[in-house]
This record gives sequence, C-alpha cells and structure tokens, in this order.
Amino acid sequence: MRNWICRLVLLGVIAGVSACAPSKFKKYSGPPVTQVVVEKSDRKMYLLSGNRAIKVYDIGLGNEPIGHKQFEGDGKTPEGIYYIDRRNPNSRYHLSIGVSYPNVMDTANAFASGQRPGGDIFIHGQGPEGRALSQSRRDWTAGCIAVRDEEVEDIYAMVRNGTPILIAP
Repeated sequence: MRNWICRLVLLGVIAGVSACAPSKFKKYSGPPVTQVVVEKSDRKMYLLSGNRAIKVYDIGLGNEPIGHKQFEGDGKTPEGIYYIDRRNPNSRYHLSIGVSYPNVMDTANAFASGQRPGGDIFIHGQGPEGRALSQSRRDWTAGCIAVRDEEVEDIYAMVRNGTPILIAP
C-alpha cells in the first residue's frame, strides 16, 4: 500500500512539474495550411490556406542560391514540388521541418553525374550558428530555407507533415 501511495505522489509531482515547464511548441488554431510556396528570387515564403496567404516570411537560402540543387554540397536550395515529411524538435537551428528532397528524379540526376544527391533539406530557424552567420550574409545555409527562431515556432505549429511545398526559382 505504501509503495502505491509513493508512486501516486511521485506521479503527481512529475505531472505538476511538466505542466509548469515552458514549451517551445506553440499551439495553432487558425485555418489549415494547405501549401507552402517559396519564391527563391524574392526571398519569400508563403503559407497558404486555399489560395490565400495567411503568413509571409523573409527567408535565407543555401549559400549558392541560384539554380536547383544538383548534388550534395553544392550549397543550392532545391526547386520543384516536394512535401513536408518530418520534424526535428531538437534541431541545432532551434526547430526544423523536413522537405522531401531528394525525389526519384533528383537522385537519378545526381547519380548520373557521379554524385550523391544529398538530403537533410529543412525549413528551420537560426539557432546560435545561424544568428551569427546571418549577420554577414542573407543566404547562409547548406541548402535549407531559414527564418528567424520565433518564426519557425509559428511554422512548426502551423504546417503539418504531408503539406506540399512548391519551391520556385
């Protein structure tokens, strides 16, 4: 009986502590994000619900921003239609959501050139490294799409896995 009471008290303490712990995950109750559109040339990212933009962000891109990503290490941000396929709450860039690059064509084109396609393309925040790098250049990632940390918190809350993302030149 005493062990049961101790466990119950311990469970109550743990629940109370976790309820008071700050969370970096925001809640979102607005219209659903049905598509993400990135305009690389304008350095803008739009979160759409239907055909209406509900949020617009200034972005940074890969350190070689012009052109479609061809292979690992080229510093380019991919172009084309992909989808959001994963989340990383422990990203070194604060929070991140994954873009489904490479697709079958990206992989085939890279291998045909004797290269690897690369991967790990994300929409992410800055974190300490990005805050330092973004001071000297807007396009500082290895091919990802970067926003400020507080903005990626909104994006993380609003954009669900499976959401299509169009990345235009």
